[in-house]
Amino acid sequence: MLPRVHVKSPKDFWAGLMFIAFGLFFLFAASNYRMGTAMRMGPAYFPSILGGLMAVLGAVILLQSLVVKGGKVPPISFRPLFLVSLSLLLFGYLIQPIGMALALILLVVVAASAGHEFKLKEVLIMAVVATFFSILIFVKLLGLPYQLWPGFLG
Repeated sequence: MLPRVHVKSPKDFWAGLMFIAFGLFFLFAASNYRMGTAMRMGPAYFPSILGGLMAVLGAVILLQSLVVKGGKVPPISFRPLFLVSLSLLLFGYLIQPIGMALALILLVVVAASAGHEFKLKEVLIMAVVATFFSILIFVKLLGLPYQLWPGFLG
């Protein structure tokens, strides 16, 4: 009969399992590619090394959860997850018809509404500043051909 294992830190336990699962996934996904060497890395080299490190780190965290006392796992809040995902989808779908500037402002406002302390004035200031710097970096400095405004505005 196996000895009973008591998890002292559920948060670390589940985090360790998640790291192990992601690490093993990347190891498995990279198994069909050529590994190569450290001097001539193949397509499987980087995901295999990172996947292995992630799985080992997950095992350490999981084993630590059996020894060190930690906090409970808080309940999952689906509202922020939904709103941030929605903001990304809206940005992706609306960047062509309404332009980069308005799509970025909408992205910031919808994503910020997922937070606890949503203040419209602060969020709009942050959205305008983020949009300004995004346009400066991606359109002006990098020269990416994004449409900045809706087509009817020219």
